[in-house]
This record gives sequence, structure tokens and C-alpha cells, in this order.
Amino acid sequence: MPGARRCWWCGDDPLYVRYHDEEWGRPVVDDDALFEKLCLEGFQAGLAWITILRKRENFRSAFHGFEIERVARMSTRSIDRLLRDDGIVRHRGKIESAVNNAKRARELQREAGSLAGFLWQFAPRRPPAAPRSKAALMRTTTRPEAVRLATDLKRRGWSFLGPTTVYAFMQSVGMVNDHLAGCPSRAACERERGEVATAPPTRS
Repeated sequence: MPGARRCWWCGDDPLYVRYHDEEWGRPVVDDDALFEKLCLEGFQAGLAWITILRKRENFRSAFHGFEIERVARMSTRSIDRLLRDDGIVRHRGKIESAVNNAKRARELQREAGSLAGFLWQFAPRRPPAAPRSKAALMRTTTRPEAVRLATDLKRRGWSFLGPTTVYAFMQSVGMVNDHLAGCPSRAACERERGEVATAPPTRS
């Protein structure tokens, strides 16, 4: 995108630029894909996101493609094995949290019909205005909707998901569109968000 005013945070790393241009802010409505993003945001806590991006394929291999059913069945032996896997973030609490959260995700699927249907009900009804500067975006580390979602998930037994982590998740999966005003990716994300609004994830 020559000459375009892309959001600054991806720098010029090709992997990060591709993530910004093709993924960040695009609506995600698949249960396993949403679960993956929730897990990876939890693993990212205290680290740079590019660290997680560089390890993502290793994470996918380690966690069975983040298929909720398979992760929920992972054993203590599996967790111990992952603690020796230097291709991922070797943090026992975060690894155990991923397995725990898969079990909680199964419970939500049974209750709500789908994880997507439950999560997307927390998307802001009135989309926030486009941030116009780096400072404006960095000032917004959470929103009331993220606080409510984090509180609800924690009440249901989810872990490693505070309001800031949940807001980063909401940004990444298109529940909010925080591309800067003028960023060429912003308009594409808005179009896709409109499609989700007309056919939202279902809950049975």
C-alpha cells in the first residue's frame, strides 16, 4: 500500500504488516478461531504481540489447532510436555489456563449454542469513533463492554483474561475497529463488520 498511512504499531516487519493488513480488526465468527485469539491474547500478557505472532504456528501445533474439544481433553501429561516445548511460551499458568478455558468454552457452547454467539453480544452497539492519533489509540486500553465481558468470563471460571486483554481480543477479532482514521485497512474492516451486523453469529 504505497503512500498509505498504515497504523504505526506494525512497523515494517513483514509478518506484523501482513497481520495488520489482513487480520487485525477483521470480524471472526468461528468458535475455534475465536478461542485461539483468546488463548493467544492470554499468552501475550507481559510480552510483545510480535513474539506471539512468530510462535503462532508452534502454538497451533502444540494446541491441536486450538480445536476447543481437543484442548479441553488435554491431560496433565500434555501440559508437562508443553512446558518443555521452546517453540511456545513456557508458562505453566498460561498453559493450564488454555486447557481450563477450553473446558469453559465447551460449557458456553452448550449454554449459548456457540461461543461466537455469546462473545459477539458484547460488541459495542454504537461503534467507537476512529482514533485519529497514536496517542488517542494508546489512551484507550479498555472499554465498558470489555470490562463486562471479562467480568462475565471470570465469573464462569475463565482465567488470564482481564479487561485489557479482553479489549485487545475485541480489537483483533473486529468487535471494535481501532484502525486509525485514514488507515487503508479501516474501511475494509468496516465493510466486513457490516456484513456481520446483518447476519450476526447465532445462539440457539
